[in-house]
Amino acid sequence: MAKDIDKFGGLSVGLSNRLFFRLYQCANMMHKTGTRALDTHGITTQQWAVLGALTRPSFAGGVSVGDLAAFLLVSRQNLAGVLSRLEALDYVERAIDARDNRSRLVRLTNKGRSLWDEDMRPVIADYYDEALTGFSTDDKIHMLHYLNKMLDNFKTIDPEAQPAPEAAAAE
Repeated sequence: MAKDIDKFGGLSVGLSNRLFFRLYQCANMMHKTGTRALDTHGITTQQWAVLGALTRPSFAGGVSVGDLAAFLLVSRQNLAGVLSRLEALDYVERAIDARDNRSRLVRLTNKGRSLWDEDMRPVIADYYDEALTGFSTDDKIHMLHYLNKMLDNFKTIDPEAQPAPEAAAAE
C-alpha cells in the first residue's frame, strides 16, 4: 500500500492510477473475450454494441448516425466503419427518414434482428454469467452506480460526449 502514497502523503494519485489501469485492463479483456464469445457469428464487441443499441424500443424505427454515435459515446467516423461492415453483412440498413427525406436512419434488418434474437442473445447471456461469476445482485448494482458516476465525470470533461435527448430518455 505504501507504493500508492503520492508525494503529498495521500493515496489519491497512486490509487487513481491503479484504478484507471485496472479499468483499462478490464476493457481490453472485455473486447478480447467478448469478441471470442461471438466468434462463430463473426461479430466484434463494437458490432455487438451497435446491434444491441438498435434493438432498443426507442430505436425500432431507426436512428440517425449522429444520435447513435452520441448514445454509444463514439465518434461518427468510428461508427461509420462499423455500420458499413454490418450493412455489408445485411444486418443493418439505412432508410429514408419519413420526417425528412434528406436524412437517413439506421435500423436492423430482419436478418440482423434474427441474428440478435436467435443467435447472439443466448451467447451474450452465457458470457455475462461467466464474466460476472461471484457478483451478487448488490455487487452489480453498486458497480453500475460507480460506473455511472465515472461516466458522468467523463461527460463533464468532454461535453461533446453528452447523449442525444432521445437516447438519454431511452435509458
